[in-house]
Formats: sequence, C-alpha cells, structure tokens
Amino acid sequence: MTFVIACDLDGTLLDTPGLIVETCTAALTSIDVAVPDAAEIRASIGLPLEQAFSTMLGLPADDPTVTRGTRQYRALFDEIALPKARSLPFPGVPRGLATLCDAGFTLAVATSKSHAGADALLAAAGLRDRFAMVVGADQVSRPKPDPEMGRLIMRRCGVSGDRAVMVGDTTHDLAMAKAAGMRSIAVTSGVHGREQLATAGADRVAGGFDEVVTTILAAHEDPAG
Repeated sequence: MTFVIACDLDGTLLDTPGLIVETCTAALTSIDVAVPDAAEIRASIGLPLEQAFSTMLGLPADDPTVTRGTRQYRALFDEIALPKARSLPFPGVPRGLATLCDAGFTLAVATSKSHAGADALLAAAGLRDRFAMVVGADQVSRPKPDPEMGRLIMRRCGVSGDRAVMVGDTTHDLAMAKAAGMRSIAVTSGVHGREQLATAGADRVAGGFDEVVTTILAAHEDPAG
C-alpha cells in the first residue's frame, strides 16, 4: 500500500535560506527599496513569495512595489542559486531520498516556491528524479499553512492522512500537515528552531535528514508507530 512522504524544499532538503536572504537583498536594492535585516527576511521564508515581500515591506500583496520586488527576486534567484545547486542538499538528503525510494515510499515536494522554480532547482541539484510530484504555491489557491497542498498530494496519490507524513523546517509546514490530517516530522536544519517546531505540534523533531529517514523507517516497520 502506498505511503507518501511530502517534503518541503527550502531549509528542509536544500540549504537555501542564506541564498534567499542574499537574493532578497539584491532584489530590493535593485529597485531602491530599504532592505529589512537578515533576521526579518529569514522569518518570512516558508511563505509564498508575494506574501513574504508584503510582510517584509508592510505593503499589500498587490502593491506595485511588491510586484516589482518579487519579479526581480525570481530573476535573480535563478542566477544566484542554480549554479550552486549541486552543493545545496543538506547532509544525508541524497542518500536518505534514495533509501526511502528503495524502501517503496512515494516522495513528493510541497513548497511555497512556484512549481517551475522548484522543479528547476531540484533538477539542478540532481534530486528531481526522486520525486513522483512537485507541488508549488502556484498550483493551489491557498498555499501553506492552508491544508490544500497536502490534500492535493494525498488525493493524487490516493492515500489518506494516516498514510502520509510531511517533513518541513517551519511552523507553516506543520500547520499545513495538521490541518490536512497528516503526520509531521520537523527538521531543525532550516528557519525555525527546535522549541518553536515542537510547540507548533510536530509529531517528531529531527536534528537532520538522517534522523528523518530513521524515524520514517522505524514507524513503517511498526504500523502503530
């Protein structure tokens, strides 16, 4: 029977938060807008891009400045990140994804990036072939933390929440999983810390992707786990 592992991308599979801060800074500088500090930019990671810029700039999501900023960001991120993509997977990620595939799990990506951007980044990182599907924020009407993305993945795979787990590094991932009826494993490699993730209701908090894989395999061997 199919068991689905849905993974966030930024901060979970790939070490991109630093590049996101760099790209956001470059994008806002290029349109002569004051740049928030790095901590504020990092705090917005995990939200859809328009919402992140809206929050950082204190402007409505449809404000022209937000539109110009996000357009610049998308153009610059490809220039900055894609050439570095092979070095971005966190330790244990390529090996762990291979192990999960070999064990018969169906893997998916649930990301606040656009589908095209996520697909290109995964391909450049050499990981795209591990995933049966990549679902981006532009493929749902309500992105994370709304449960729509998780429900879409489960529906496409023909599974219910007891046969699906979400792996992510932010409270947005955990909120989506909980609302969708999925289990969740939080990983501390990304934006939000262990205490914040545990408080948000993660079923398990892992220190790295190796621990994520160990947890999944152990639970699969013991259906009650």
